[in-house]
Amino acid sequence: MRMSRLRAGLAVVILTAGVTLTGCELVPESGSQSVPSGAGNPFELNGSESATGPSGRRSGVPDATLTAENGDGGTVDRLALNAIADIQEYWNTEYAKIFPGKLTPVSRFISWDATAPRGRAVEFCRETTYQEINAAYCGVDQSIGWDRGVLLPELSEKFGDMSVVFVLAHEYGHAVQEQARINGLFTPNVVKEQQADCFAGVFIRHVAEGNSRHFTINTTDGLNGVLGAAVAVRDQEPGASENEHGTGFERVTAFEIGYTDGAAKCKNMTRAELEQRRGTLPTTFGFGEKGAQLTVDRSSLEQVAQALAAAFPVTQAPKFDYGGVTRKCSNVTTTQPVSYCPATNTIGSDVTALAKRARGDDDTELLSSLVAGDYNAFVVFVSRYMLAVQQDRKLGLTGADTAGLRTACLSGAFSTTLSQPGSTLQLSADDLDEAVSGLLADGIAAADVDGKVVASGFVRLQAFRTGVLDGESACLSTYK
Repeated sequence: MRMSRLRAGLAVVILTAGVTLTGCELVPESGSQSVPSGAGNPFELNGSESATGPSGRRSGVPDATLTAENGDGGTVDRLALNAIADIQEYWNTEYAKIFPGKLTPVSRFISWDATAPRGRAVEFCRETTYQEINAAYCGVDQSIGWDRGVLLPELSEKFGDMSVVFVLAHEYGHAVQEQARINGLFTPNVVKEQQADCFAGVFIRHVAEGNSRHFTINTTDGLNGVLGAAVAVRDQEPGASENEHGTGFERVTAFEIGYTDGAAKCKNMTRAELEQRRGTLPTTFGFGEKGAQLTVDRSSLEQVAQALAAAFPVTQAPKFDYGGVTRKCSNVTTTQPVSYCPATNTIGSDVTALAKRARGDDDTELLSSLVAGDYNAFVVFVSRYMLAVQQDRKLGLTGADTAGLRTACLSGAFSTTLSQPGSTLQLSADDLDEAVSGLLADGIAAADVDGKVVASGFVRLQAFRTGVLDGESACLSTYK
């Protein structure tokens, strides 16, 4: 925000794409156990989706017969080839329903170990794989390649096996878009990448519905891990490269569109659609903003409170207590590090804890879905004000799948107001990623007054995204 502009970003992006490489940049849970019901719930579309079932490889299913050049036949390569076999099986059936002609399956796969000595490195897409921590689709020879030494094992360890399936579904999405010829010569790279994330969402939905031969995924921790991987391989400096893939917010949004709406929506992703979706949201850092952070203290919280009052006025303005959370509030479970007490209409903040949240941990891991920064903290403060708004409008404050999601949605709607011309406070390019990171990690900004959150990070992010993109009215009509 322009409080010196709220911004941050810790994760390292490693996917590198050459001129002919249509890949990704490689570098890279929670609450009440309920899933939302009613309007806007994507999990009602098919009853076979499970919030509590297993995620990962199915046991007892023979490995696919596909092989990879330079593969070692180990666990990682088998995981990758099983994923590609299932992805290919899906598109063999579905491609002709959406695109003209028949899909020609990808037939060349290359595996390498980024830790291998230079003399043992192979070529992929006319470039050496020496120290290449990547996975990508190559348009030159229509092949898919991956690093079995660092990238895929890191993904699997940090985010689960289904994150590897997600990455390969994204790469196969590039093969689909190339054969379908849905892009022109001057289509921006970020549009192609958004389409590929969308196609990955389509396939992961197929898995969630129980239709994948080798894999299964639940809609809580399993899907949370996939979304975490999407955030981990986001653009850390949005708009700075022609090889743009999108912010974490944009990548998660594209994935969720594919998951909920299907491949036809992916096909309709264009430059104009992306520009409309972005609206006034910042897509690059202004001068001096990269790495800048607003100090999270009483003064900055008071500025946020003033912006909240201007954007979401209430009949009875809440009181703000910056000496700590409200501990003696009848019939309410206090939330940390910010609480709302309906009885006294008071928002209590533990400023030290909020400042620590903004700083995050000293995470230097290769892949991380942690995006520390000021807005990771401020959005939690915003969410408790949104409870005061709901009380003022005589809406319920309890229920993770009603009040909690409505809170996340309204917090998203407020976030967008900070990107509009004339706003005293202004978002910067990765503030939404900071909010997304927190919503995935603990979901506090999607908590009801008692701190209860739905277990699905997908649903929490969907609520926040609805607010960001569609505004307050959509929040009130969707989360009742």
